[in-house]
Amino acid sequence: YQNAAYGKRYADRLATLRKAETNAVPGSTVVTEAAAKNLFKLMAIKDEYEVARLYTDGSFAAELAKQFQGYDKLEFHLAPPIMGRRGSDGSPRKSSFGPWMMNGFRLLAAMKGLRGTAIDLFGYSAERRMERQLLTLYEADLDLVAGALAPGKIEAAAALLSVPALVRGYGHVKQASAEKAAGERQRLLDRLSTAPLRPQLQAAE
Repeated sequence: YQNAAYGKRYADRLATLRKAETNAVPGSTVVTEAAAKNLFKLMAIKDEYEVARLYTDGSFAAELAKQFQGYDKLEFHLAPPIMGRRGSDGSPRKSSFGPWMMNGFRLLAAMKGLRGTAIDLFGYSAERRMERQLLTLYEADLDLVAGALAPGKIEAAAALLSVPALVRGYGHVKQASAEKAAGERQRLLDRLSTAPLRPQLQAAE
């Protein structure tokens, strides 16, 4: 997705959590599995560079060849964050781009090294800033969970680390779902802090 250092950051995070979960409850993997899925979601966002890669890595062309014997031209309907059209409500509006856009995708895919740097123009959009904030909060939650894990907190920890799955869509849809997820995150943080260290036994009725 990005580079070896970025991949190592992901692997190191999971290794730390896996060790903490094993120490708390030998054999348990539910917390680490939740983190593996959701940390990946936050670190491998489908940004402009990734969209460009997906269009140019050969899979898109293969899918076209599978579905169509031939076609006159390609036309892409996109809502670019830079110099894109906006509706009266301020939300992005899609525009049509011809087959020349494939060259633009190839160039953009090759520029993924700019991702996250000061000269990443896409990184200044509200959506990209929000995504970076979500990742920062999630890594803080990973640290919190790793330090708090105990037999009675496994379920709450797994639920907390699954919150990013609630964030869906793009643009204003993603913003709305992120706000809803923030409320759920706070609820689960409270649940984690109050969960007993050991599971409570239920008396038989």
